[in-house]
Amino acid sequence: MASSGQKEIADSDLSLSVIIPTFNESQNILKMLESVGENLPAGHRAEIIIVDDNSPDGTGQIAEEYARQIRKEKKLYSLEVIHRPNKMGLSSAILKGIRSSTGSIVVVMDGDFSHPPMTIPRLIDELRDNHCDIVIASRYIRGGSVAGWPFGRRVMSKGATKIAQYGLGINIKDPMSGFFAFRRQIIENIEFDALGYKMLLEVLVKTKGVKVKEIPYTFTNRKIGSSKLDASVAYDYFKAVWRLYRYGKSVREREDRASVRFLSKAGRFYSVGASGFAINYIVSFLFTSVLSNLWYIHATIIGILFSISSNFFLNKSWTFEDRDFSFKKTVTQYGLFAGFSAGGAMIQLALVYLLVEAYHASYTLSLVLAVGCASVGNFILNKKWTFKEKIWS
Repeated sequence: MASSGQKEIADSDLSLSVIIPTFNESQNILKMLESVGENLPAGHRAEIIIVDDNSPDGTGQIAEEYARQIRKEKKLYSLEVIHRPNKMGLSSAILKGIRSSTGSIVVVMDGDFSHPPMTIPRLIDELRDNHCDIVIASRYIRGGSVAGWPFGRRVMSKGATKIAQYGLGINIKDPMSGFFAFRRQIIENIEFDALGYKMLLEVLVKTKGVKVKEIPYTFTNRKIGSSKLDASVAYDYFKAVWRLYRYGKSVREREDRASVRFLSKAGRFYSVGASGFAINYIVSFLFTSVLSNLWYIHATIIGILFSISSNFFLNKSWTFEDRDFSFKKTVTQYGLFAGFSAGGAMIQLALVYLLVEAYHASYTLSLVLAVGCASVGNFILNKKWTFKEKIWS
């Protein structure tokens, strides 16, 4: 018999596959599988697929034992565990699960309870009732939220989201969500790179024109186990965005309208600025709290230098598509870019000092406000003088 918690869905031909990539989730996996099973649609074929990257804590073996248990109990859904030889990346794990699945609808989610299984029925209902192709559980639409994240994690998430939205032209509030459902037919004949840790980004870029809907949910930071976010994940993200940007550019016609070109470059410029903001914050925080106990003004200066350099090279190669890296030209451009940035930096330093010393605001809040104010005008100045482009082009 199906669990009393399972939801009825009218489509007689519905089949569902739930893909859950895992790595060191032994403390969560049993309760997670039980909860997912309780929220599968009754009366329809369903399967759960665990893709485990050889977890040292035995996650895969625990899932295998549970799979044997539900076979004995003759549950109305199946559980398959795919064991991979080592840690090969989140997106590739998801892709492996998708390729091994058979459902007409595929749900992708994490295995640490940050994605609540009770949201699964609503994802499926929205696909069916609104004739959608992709339904995304979103943290950033009205009604959605994030619980338990520190300020720095929120900043990085928002920065990554803005880069995806403006850099890849994705009109979705939460393109970085790891919790989503889609109809299998939309990915037929698509080749995936499975690079980085957000498979949804690649699905959205390579299935343009499909109907997408977002529904709100509350992302809850894991209570058990450790986060998988580290420097390599951030590097893979930027690498994936760059590859997807090039993919999109190769398949779309070049836009001739000056207004669109201007807005496109402005979007890329401020996407880079968002990454620079994250770098600025992280470096400043490291030098005030982790690596040393520098005075916050000195730490802010170091953060500014790091962000100016990363912003310059990203804007040169991506925003303004300048591939001439000859020494003289690059040094000249860097000098101009740094000069314009320095003007903004002086505003930033003055505001940080004023807010902290005169108004006794927290350093974190002061830094956020100062960086936002200092960015005004940088795009126009660098577009015209550093990279020699007409402003309205």
